[in-house]
Amino acid sequence: MNPRRCTFLVMLVVTAAVVAPVGWSGEATVAIAPPVAAVRPHIDTVHGIERVDNYYWLRNRGDSAVLAYLEAENAYTESMMEHTEKMQELLFAEMKGRIKETDMTVPYRYMDYYYYARTEEGKQYGIFCRKRGTLDAPEEVLLDINLLAEGHDYYNVGAHEISPSQQILAYTFDTAGAETYTLVVLNLENREYFADTVPNVSSLAWAADNRTLFYTVEDETRRPYRLYRHVLGTPPADDELVYEEADEAYYMGLAETRSREYLVMMLGSQVTSETWFLKSDNPSGSFKVMAPREQNVEYMVDHQGDKFYITTNKDAVNFRLMSAPVTDPSPANWTEVLPARDSVKLEGVDCFKDYLVIYERDRGLPAIRIRQVSDGAEHYVQFDESIYSAYPAGNPSYDATLLRYDFQSLLTPSSVYDYNMATRERKLLKQEEVLGRYVRENYVQERAWATAPDGTRIPISLCYHKGVQRDGRNPLYLYAYGAYGYATEPWFSSGRLSLLDRGFVWAIAHVRGGGDLGRPWYEDGKMLRKKNTFTDFIACGEYLVEQGYTSHDRLVINGASAGGLLIGAVVTMRPGLARVAVAEVPFVDVINSMLDESIPLTVTEFEEWGNPKDREYFDYMLSYSPYDNVAATDYPAMLVTAGLNDPRVQYWEPAKWVAKLRATRADDDLLLLKTNMDAGHGGASGRYDFLKEVAFEYAFIFNVLGISVQ
Repeated sequence: MNPRRCTFLVMLVVTAAVVAPVGWSGEATVAIAPPVAAVRPHIDTVHGIERVDNYYWLRNRGDSAVLAYLEAENAYTESMMEHTEKMQELLFAEMKGRIKETDMTVPYRYMDYYYYARTEEGKQYGIFCRKRGTLDAPEEVLLDINLLAEGHDYYNVGAHEISPSQQILAYTFDTAGAETYTLVVLNLENREYFADTVPNVSSLAWAADNRTLFYTVEDETRRPYRLYRHVLGTPPADDELVYEEADEAYYMGLAETRSREYLVMMLGSQVTSETWFLKSDNPSGSFKVMAPREQNVEYMVDHQGDKFYITTNKDAVNFRLMSAPVTDPSPANWTEVLPARDSVKLEGVDCFKDYLVIYERDRGLPAIRIRQVSDGAEHYVQFDESIYSAYPAGNPSYDATLLRYDFQSLLTPSSVYDYNMATRERKLLKQEEVLGRYVRENYVQERAWATAPDGTRIPISLCYHKGVQRDGRNPLYLYAYGAYGYATEPWFSSGRLSLLDRGFVWAIAHVRGGGDLGRPWYEDGKMLRKKNTFTDFIACGEYLVEQGYTSHDRLVINGASAGGLLIGAVVTMRPGLARVAVAEVPFVDVINSMLDESIPLTVTEFEEWGNPKDREYFDYMLSYSPYDNVAATDYPAMLVTAGLNDPRVQYWEPAKWVAKLRATRADDDLLLLKTNMDAGHGGASGRYDFLKEVAFEYAFIFNVLGISVQ
């Protein structure tokens, strides 16, 4: 009897090793049988419907059987991939060989110092540094993350803010990947830490006096909800609670305007926001609300001179730009600066002393508009490619006349420019160096369009080697995200060359639910229209096959987090679309997670997915939730990943899904669950460890497709 079909009322079944043919590699190998999850039925009733969850017990991380099961799955994964270890080593060495291991970022000027980060060969983490006055000055190391990470399997620096005097550094760190950050404050003059340590901090900002530090803390569901005022040298237990957000749908954030004149507290749900402000030189004062929250109205604020500039969707689907006097910035005093447009989304504005830098999205591509404050004269920054991403990169100085931005595309490495906003001259400061034999002209990038079932045209960004023919024989790697209104920008990856140089076509499906074509694109792929995200992706896959870019048995599909939900829904709705599916930290147990308000993100995401306590949303979510729709059908070969400490998608979602797939599916194809027992949502924190994870994924794909690595 196939053990994948069997369920037992035991915690864990450990079977003897068996010798079995492994059809996906064309070889025979010794492998252990996959672990079989115990069936412990959990029954609940929702809307009068009795629901049985056989793998609910995997949620209990305190149960030793849960950890044993995850370790057994990891052991099975390791055994099934053991014969690819040489391939993984070669791929890792290949990708590592393309990066300049000892390198540094372009320094940026902030008041008296030039700040930058650098890496050293053989070291996992970056080193943050600065030089005073000139780039020829002696280097001062602010933080060497390699030293801080010693003794930890995971280490990440979160929020970090230098004081106005530039002599005190406040930063947060996480050593588990659970995104639970601890605040510490370092005196840069004597390299000693203050005794001002605070747990569960998410964001922070200094007041102008160099003594007052504001910070936000999280509740038990990891929601930032309280703002505190702290004075250096005083016990954190005595810190003053400035504001508490009682509505569980709202997050809290904290920032300083580029002018350094105001501190801004931002409160927001998925569709509504509210901003409070305080003069930075009045640290003991009270924050004032700019515009009280109004359901489905969002706004973002920056400051310039005697005005606030507000980007808002009030009476403007794709947002418009308003201004208001700092003396009374209430909505009654808002004046329109730039009207909304149907086809172009206003994404934000950066205020400099003499310029407004306006970020837009037009026909799926970013645009940067420069507006001179003195006379209102405007122009757009010109870009040289038809598919690209461009975004600001290191512009802390309010008086700047140079705009620093990062430009990249599927084929152009990250390139940092300084753009003179007065003369329109641009200067390339640095382009990411790709070691080895990368010649950009040997590759092609293009934009294609698929047609969704409802007639909507879905953009696809593609790249491939010039020698690739559209004969249906190419392996193709198709990626998508499609949630929260985030646009999936075309980005460069030197690691991707390990695919392109082996004949892969690499593609992004810009599906609805993202923000790729403006706010309506997002609205049309969420809540009761979420399934548009999945059918858009299927349409893209079908189009790429029809046009000869690939075939169904050479197609690889990938997505992570909400994009992992996309992959889970696609293999449920159209299991024959692809040969290989890689679902990274996938949000696949939709109903159960959205019914549980005790776990992070649930309440705050009712406006993204819907609240299943409402029968209409329950029925709709149930119709696509991958865990609830596992069927006795043939699935593609699948690699599913999880992070034990993941606060965004709990580890048990992919674990339960794989357990149910093992017990239910009709095929005997490769199905692997790989849980990082020392990390969270983003996987490994070290740069080399990250590359090893990519090498593992590529090795999985290559073996399924029968691609060798020499």
